[in-house]
Formats: sequence, C-alpha cells, structure tokens
Amino acid sequence: MIENPDALFKQISCGVYVIGVSDGERQNAFTAACVMRVSFNPPLLAISINPEHYSYQLLQAGGVCTVNVLSQDQYAIAEHFGRSVKDKMEGFQWQKGKTGAPILSESLAYFDCQVSHYTDAGDHKIAVCKVIAAASLNEGRPLLYSQTGDMDGSSGLYE
Repeated sequence: MIENPDALFKQISCGVYVIGVSDGERQNAFTAACVMRVSFNPPLLAISINPEHYSYQLLQAGGVCTVNVLSQDQYAIAEHFGRSVKDKMEGFQWQKGKTGAPILSESLAYFDCQVSHYTDAGDHKIAVCKVIAAASLNEGRPLLYSQTGDMDGSSGLYE
C-alpha cells in the first residue's frame, strides 16, 4: 500500500499543458500533466491520454497534436481545458501549426507533433509523438502540476 499517493505523485516534477488535437476538420484541446521528452534524436514527446475522451478520437483520426506550455498565471486556462464542455476552444486565440493542429497563442511555448505510435498504459494510452516544429511564444515561468492542487480530482482516484 502507498500512503498518500496523490501527494507523493505530485512530487514528480512535471508541467501543465494544453494539448491541441485535430483530425483535419474538427479540433479540440485538453489539459495534460503527463507529458515527457522521450528522445533527443529524433525529438520525441510522450503524451498520456484517456482513450474514452473525444480528444483521443481526434488524435487517432488526425495523428497530429500540439503541446502548449502554460505559465504559472494560467491556472484558469488549465482548469478550463480540463473540463468536458461544448465549444471549449471558443474565447481563445489559436494558430495553425505546420501539422494543422491548433496552437494556443497565449501559451509560453508550443511543440507541433505528429503521432509516431501508441502504447497501452493502464487506463490511458501513451501517444509517442515526433516534434515537427516548436517555438517560444511568450515570457513567463511554467505552471507545475504540483501547483494545481486537486484540480484534476486525482486524490479520489487512488484506492
């Protein structure tokens, strides 16, 4: 048994990101904290995604996504994209990446990616993505997962 798993897992340093997905026609975005670099050459990122979510359908269909780095003052944005609401991309400025995936204009930086492959990971899927383009957009310090409290409701997920 692991005592206080939610607090312990928050000690693993990771940022908070908005992942933009597109199938060429439809777009969506969701909040993720489970993103990591897995290779320098070629540059690869791994993204954890719930296969039951609408964004996963778009990611599979389009095979492209962006990883948008949030700043410490963008907690409300992280919270917004963590919800399942209709038209949640409205009210934000978006750019189109080289892959066609949406880039959140107010993010600190973005990584425009093409999915290489998927693997199973418990109740999620891991999408391993090749970085096609990336750039810094705004100044600031990245928002860390440990700074989000129980925004994702993870404290209730451990048995």
